[in-house]
Amino acid sequence: MKVLIAGGAGYIGSTVGSACLDAGITPVVLDNLVTGRREFADGRAFYEGDIADGALVDRIFAEHPDIAAVVHCAALIVVPDSVADPVGYYRANVAKSLEFVAHLLRNGCQRMIFSSSASIYRAGDDLTVDEDSGLEPQSPYARTKAMCEEMFADIAATQPIRILSLRYFNPIGADPKMRTGLQLRRPSHALGKMIQAAEEDRPFQLTGAGWATRDGSGIRDYIHVWDLATAHVAALRRFDDVPYRVINLGTGTGTTVRELADAFNQVAERPITVVETGPRPGDVIGAYTRSDRARSALGWTPEYTVADGIRHSLEWAARRESVLG
Repeated sequence: MKVLIAGGAGYIGSTVGSACLDAGITPVVLDNLVTGRREFADGRAFYEGDIADGALVDRIFAEHPDIAAVVHCAALIVVPDSVADPVGYYRANVAKSLEFVAHLLRNGCQRMIFSSSASIYRAGDDLTVDEDSGLEPQSPYARTKAMCEEMFADIAATQPIRILSLRYFNPIGADPKMRTGLQLRRPSHALGKMIQAAEEDRPFQLTGAGWATRDGSGIRDYIHVWDLATAHVAALRRFDDVPYRVINLGTGTGTTVRELADAFNQVAERPITVVETGPRPGDVIGAYTRSDRARSALGWTPEYTVADGIRHSLEWAARRESVLG
């Protein structure tokens, strides 16, 4: 099987590509390298460009007519940046995704996996959600994902394409073989900030300590990026005949940011101290999945722990400069 991965030179897309290779699936990478890294496409068919570039998408399908499915990971993903630049986020994540699907339809592509986000949910009182929970995206970034889902559901209802939206919870970790990891030296998510704080010997700033959780910090469902990647492989092999479907990808366990910091200090050689600050623009209390749809529909369950994710993230951070320069 051959698969086109849009955004395949980014953190998640490149890891999906590695999981595909390990499973005997050939990835073809399309990435504009705005945030992706060319090094993450080494050894893979690579096309530098935009998902909205119809001529380029046509060329990819002409040169790889055996592409059986597309994994759409291309997006801008930083919540505070989406608050500061909503126009840029709606253009990159929504408008270009619409153009991309039109190009896929023109080229006869009948299967697409969309990288969606659990940030679109309205969490229940117990802070758990499943695929039927209400939606209430709280940032421009989250709203771009919700809009794309609605758009794709409408398209799949009448057009010859089946679309599976995988709602990611909070990815951590790196490829266990250390082929890829977070490409950014200064990532915006909590674990990345903890690693940065340890590297610079300064406190970690816990953004928001007044949430209605067991310790006041936000709660997340931290899932290892390799588990996310293997879920894509399972999805590629088990597409069903439903035109549009949604599946959560999480561990089913909620971990607060304070608990993540405690777990970090149990794994890291250089522990961190924690100081409280106010929430960032677009921050939310968070949620975790209570669904087992991924198990029943895909035959998939996560294998790695939060500690594994922290350990692999630290190992990648120590190697990142030698890999990426």
